[in-house]
Amino acid sequence: MTHARPLLRRFAGLCTLFALSSSAALAQTPQLEVTASFSILGDLVRQVGGDKVRVRTLVGPDEDAHAFQPRPSDARDIGASALVVVNGLGFDDWMTRLARSGGYKGEVVIASKGVKTLEMDDHGHDHKHGHAADPHAWQDIGNAQQYVANIAAALAAADPANAETYRNNAERYGGELKALDAEIRSAFAALPAERRKVVSSHDAFAYFGEAYGIRFLSPVGVSNNAEPTAKGVARLIGQLKKEKIPAVFIENVADPRLIERIRAESGTRVGGTLYSDALSASGGPAPDYLSMMRANFRALHEALATQ
Repeated sequence: MTHARPLLRRFAGLCTLFALSSSAALAQTPQLEVTASFSILGDLVRQVGGDKVRVRTLVGPDEDAHAFQPRPSDARDIGASALVVVNGLGFDDWMTRLARSGGYKGEVVIASKGVKTLEMDDHGHDHKHGHAADPHAWQDIGNAQQYVANIAAALAAADPANAETYRNNAERYGGELKALDAEIRSAFAALPAERRKVVSSHDAFAYFGEAYGIRFLSPVGVSNNAEPTAKGVARLIGQLKKEKIPAVFIENVADPRLIERIRAESGTRVGGTLYSDALSASGGPAPDYLSMMRANFRALHEALATQ
């Protein structure tokens, strides 16, 4: 019996050492390297991936993806990724070209795959019967749920060992999205239809408008790079006065001077800032997708509900 005790202690010590080694090995399991094109998409990947992924976003908070100029180092960084995620619908075509030039040979995940798109004409203003798809599909939370499903499936395929984690994260986050979607629909439905009209810097909110019953007008099309025409701006100012549109909104990725001019000449007030193509910085009101949609909802609802 006396000889057995040292052996038992040694065995227990080896078990403890093995357990510690196993824990350390698990802790050191490398995260899946994922590159997303812009900040909103990067956050959706983080929500689904959790601590199993390391996300690099090329176009950061408060930056305009329409005007993005990639650096040579971006191509190299993408080339080392396990997964590349893009919006699609013509919004970030440069990302696929950049990935291939950096030597990336894996799948390019199109997050918007399967969403019901709105169409725009050559001028970017008709969202019913046009030629090209409006790329800003994430502005409808219902579409964001499809983004999340696509991202979860891609992560699970790239990292089968953690597939259940990705599915669970997607299900949890989907519940949060569904709850906010219902809250927004209910709040706007309570407002008179004639008051549900606003002006934004560029044509980025058609999906939001279609989903939640808001009519958005803008001086330029889907790209901030487009130049407004004097005739178009004058027509918009006239419409603001005639229809008594309650507010105009600045966007976080757009030059505010045009909206300020429209406000001054129409007599309409500025309702605040909307987040269209990018999140805010971490200390701002829209550091993640849910916060962004909630911030846009609250700013719009306050402006439209105020008599």
